[in-house]
Amino acid sequence: MPTPATAYVWGIALVAALGGLLFGYDWVVIGGARQFFEVYFHLTSAASIGWANSCALVGCFAGSMIAGGLGDRFGRKPVLLASAVLFAVSSVLTGWASSFTAFIIWRIAGGLAIGLSSNISPLYIAEVSPASHRGRLVSLNQFAIVVGILLAQVMNWKIAKTVPANISPEALLVTWNVQYGWRWMFTAVAVPAIIFFAAAFAIPESPRWLLARGRQHSAKLVLSRVCGSVEYADAEVLAISNALKEEEAQTANWRGLLQPGVRSVLLIGIALAVLQQWSGINILFSYAEEVYRAAGLGTNQIFLDIVITGTINLLFTLIAMAVVDRLGRRPLMLFGCCGIGVSHILAGLAYRTGWHGKPVLVLTLCAIGCYAMTLAPLTWVLISEIFPNRLRSLGVSAAVSALWIASFALTYSFPFINQALGSSGTFFTYGAVCLAGGVLVFFFVPETKGRTLEEIEAQTLRS
Repeated sequence: MPTPATAYVWGIALVAALGGLLFGYDWVVIGGARQFFEVYFHLTSAASIGWANSCALVGCFAGSMIAGGLGDRFGRKPVLLASAVLFAVSSVLTGWASSFTAFIIWRIAGGLAIGLSSNISPLYIAEVSPASHRGRLVSLNQFAIVVGILLAQVMNWKIAKTVPANISPEALLVTWNVQYGWRWMFTAVAVPAIIFFAAAFAIPESPRWLLARGRQHSAKLVLSRVCGSVEYADAEVLAISNALKEEEAQTANWRGLLQPGVRSVLLIGIALAVLQQWSGINILFSYAEEVYRAAGLGTNQIFLDIVITGTINLLFTLIAMAVVDRLGRRPLMLFGCCGIGVSHILAGLAYRTGWHGKPVLVLTLCAIGCYAMTLAPLTWVLISEIFPNRLRSLGVSAAVSALWIASFALTYSFPFINQALGSSGTFFTYGAVCLAGGVLVFFFVPETKGRTLEEIEAQTLRS
């Protein structure tokens, strides 16, 4: 019988998901700000533009690498609090950087906050959620990311002032957008960061972390409130404790991820993380202005179209939350790989045949819709589910670190790939990656719908 989720577990999941909202805002705000700070800092080469747009990923990788160890040593909650502080400080100092070097340093610090929250937020939610609602609750983190993305896009649209279409570079340099607009775009994230910091004090520690530290009474109290049932709490404490005892012989450090059984799970997690990034969707957020300009859209129309992409992203994430625990992970992932791949290939054909403007916008919206409903939330769900209890924090850390390496490679390489292959060849490349990802999902990704984390662990370690 499915265990009911209480308002309490939804509340604490929502607070943890605020880390995702900050992640989404900080990650995408650069897409609207870049055309202004690039002029301000006189960035002209593909290398400098690629570095400015991808440097935060260095921090994301570093944050991901240390998040697992910090989460295991100090608990999930303190890491969430630390990420909130980093978000607030780095956003303000990035926005008011006086030099390109300072801008890079504080963007990397913001990336560190993203790396911490992108690991711990979905991990924490997975560890407090009942099995029958876990997919939906972990998807709440992705929903918050999407809200953050849309918030950044709306703020960029509202902050940027209209400029003439054919303005000269000299005149553009002294406009409000170039001198101040991009600064306020970055600074705005400090407000939700402060809210996240205050709210995170009210959430409990993960019950699975508490049990791993021998704090059975505290864990039972959290689990009782999660589903409003002492019987549920007793059963969960027993199941988690038994799983932890069985894992005592396992190495609970980085070497443990290379043990037989765990190694294959690690490879699946890394492959899913890389696939999510090289589906190419983040290019439509980070380089939206360039993609749509190449399709023949004007500057002022581009900001509105970017907001439309964020709205589509939000709507289809809501659909994902509604169906993920009914349809399962594998069917949705397969649908997503095929849908995104076909949309990219058609967009590539549209660029090649000169069929620009609205057709390209519609095809990119189709790709974003498929992504928001499948790869975007379900990658985080699966990564947070498939690793054993004692190694979950480190396993998630390793997989998410791979995600940020892939994201850095994607974001940094786009100006070069686009220059070498053109818009059509670039979309063909990302489309082929998505179709290959469908093959990966079909043969190697397990179904985890409706199973407890301990049941998933037993299944994956047997296979």
